[in-house]
Amino acid sequence: MTPELASLHLDGRSVALRLDHGRIAAIDPAPGPATAVILPLPVDPHVHLDKTHTAHRCRAGKPGLFGAIEAMETDKINWTEADLRHRIGQGLQDAYANGVSALRSHVDWTEAGITPLAWSVMAEAMQDWRGRLTLQRSALGSIDLIGDADEGPKIAAKVAAGGGVLGAFVYRNADLPAKLDRVFTLAARHDLRLDFHVDEGLEPEANAFDTIVALTAKYGLSGRVLCGHACSLSVRPADDVARVIDAAAAAGVALTVLPSTNLYLQDMTPGRTPRLRGLSLLHELRAAGVQVLLGADNVADPFYPYGVYDPLDTLRLAAIAAQIEPAAWVDAITTAPARAMGLAAPGIAVGAPADFMLIAGADWRAAISNPRATRQIYRAGQATLQKAAA
Repeated sequence: MTPELASLHLDGRSVALRLDHGRIAAIDPAPGPATAVILPLPVDPHVHLDKTHTAHRCRAGKPGLFGAIEAMETDKINWTEADLRHRIGQGLQDAYANGVSALRSHVDWTEAGITPLAWSVMAEAMQDWRGRLTLQRSALGSIDLIGDADEGPKIAAKVAAGGGVLGAFVYRNADLPAKLDRVFTLAARHDLRLDFHVDEGLEPEANAFDTIVALTAKYGLSGRVLCGHACSLSVRPADDVARVIDAAAAAGVALTVLPSTNLYLQDMTPGRTPRLRGLSLLHELRAAGVQVLLGADNVADPFYPYGVYDPLDTLRLAAIAAQIEPAAWVDAITTAPARAMGLAAPGIAVGAPADFMLIAGADWRAAISNPRATRQIYRAGQATLQKAAA
């Protein structure tokens, strides 16, 4: 047994692992304190690889979400095939180096009749990284486009042909129930998973999440619908929130909370300290039985000019911003996002693939407290990286 696998913190106990042919052959009790925490390789369900690493060349001229959207639009003139390939590759390399096993990236789909170049470039990246890192593509267009009676079916057919996920940005649009119903009809027709950016703001009247929950139940798509953001739940009346959270749990809708981007953009006024943080109600959602995930969202673009592709960094930020206990929420960056993406849930168990990460520290409190704690990343039983966290 290699020394680094002899004293590992797993579920509150110290254990030793034995590996055989790329799998976990045994998990035995170990004497004494642990020297490292073990967790499955993490999964990030919500990133934007087409936008990544553009912060150096475009900055928002207006505060908040819509200022970032405007800034991003001005940069798209630079989105050549070579530019996209370089930036997407850089993001994937960073994620891989930080131990990520799977990512879902949204891809801006903004023009009728035109498949985004980034959609094709990301398909190449999926092939290039096959066997090392699973990459999913989710089309991201306004609900006005994706829910259009003429354009929506064309986009859904292209997404289905490419094995993608159908998504939409939904925020206080006109005629929302009808547009969302069309999207659910398309998902049912093409057997597509759905992923929505929904209610990404702090107006109590933003309640598209409720309609998505109701349609998930109507179309029987439990476990196939993922929402991101739902910031307005933090400011809506308590009775309305309790009702829709219970309905989401019953319908099988999962929610991704994005701490970095939402903390950065919500309630943003230059020269004024933000009062409202914009995080969705992850404690209440989870307590009701909703699958709650954590994602990096934007990295080094106008929506969040900083950040890294590192779920451990996201978990650390969530511990501060949402006052969660990291040890109790490891599933939000491992098993929960894998299930929501339709992937096999990773785990540390006898017979499971030996794909895991070790973080130096006697327990989760020690491991999460030190952003530069040494990590060892195992893939198929081989230690592929040993480094201080980026």
